[in-house]
Amino acid sequence: MAHINVPEGVPGIRSLVMFRPETGKPLYDLAQVLLRGESTLTPAERELIAAYVSKRNECMFCMSSHAAASRSLYKDERNMVDEVLHDMQHSSVSDKMKALLNIAGKVQILGNKVTQEDINEARKYDATDKEIHDTVLIAATFSMYNRYVDGLASWAPTDAAVYDEMGDRLAEKGYVTPK
Repeated sequence: MAHINVPEGVPGIRSLVMFRPETGKPLYDLAQVLLRGESTLTPAERELIAAYVSKRNECMFCMSSHAAASRSLYKDERNMVDEVLHDMQHSSVSDKMKALLNIAGKVQILGNKVTQEDINEARKYDATDKEIHDTVLIAATFSMYNRYVDGLASWAPTDAAVYDEMGDRLAEKGYVTPK
């Protein structure tokens, strides 16, 4: 049960956005820009960063929904998502994604944990300044979203099929403010 009076049965951040749309809309707009806006990182890769950070923050709702969206977007390579969430360093993602996920993991702990060596490692694999910037901002933003969702104890479904459906919807429609 959520700590505040939000719509019953509405999962995760959606219930919080419905509770306070004037703060929720900018949060959804930011997610839309970060995860679906113009980028050389694919939407699948950006969803994977969100899922990875959410897993590290132990936010079951955000990890499950963004992992499902990433799986849907990766299509035939969907197994990569679970590999990363299980053991990023030994997963089959590219070396560039491993370097960016390493940066995201450090931001999840504390922003100043990112070192010049981490940036150099990402650049070694041709990560651009925008990709590095967006990785850091996705990691910082999702750390906030995770704390928002869990700090108010919003409802998180336990049925994996619910997340699969949610992931397909997010992959298709992106982040629009729910009605």
